[in-house]
Amino acid sequence: MTKKEYITYWVETAQKDWKAVDDLYKSRNYVQALFWSHLVLEKLLKAHWVKDNVENVPPKIHRLGSILEKTNLDLSDAEKQFLTEMNQFQLEGRYPDYLNNIYKIYKSKQTKLILEQVNLIRICLLKEL
Repeated sequence: MTKKEYITYWVETAQKDWKAVDDLYKSRNYVQALFWSHLVLEKLLKAHWVKDNVENVPPKIHRLGSILEKTNLDLSDAEKQFLTEMNQFQLEGRYPDYLNNIYKIYKSKQTKLILEQVNLIRICLLKEL
């Protein structure tokens, strides 16, 4: 695959995942919507990684800040902090003790606020490609 095809792959799968986030939120699967929203950001950051690096295949990591560091993106400190906070929905969200806690915390209102922030960063990342 060419660099452009790899970038297109990451963007298109992120767009499909964003639709899934909306469906999950509407069906009140809030923790799952947050998990998938992390995937959306991860995939868009990986598209930037491909754009900004010689190789076409980004590292198989999931920490958003680690991916961001290997791009030419210039996000604000607040956006970087938000990406760091989003990591809680990726790895830690897979373990029962932590998962039970986030099920208690993230209901409709809290999830909607996070998804609004994800969407702002998502749009920004798409514009920068």
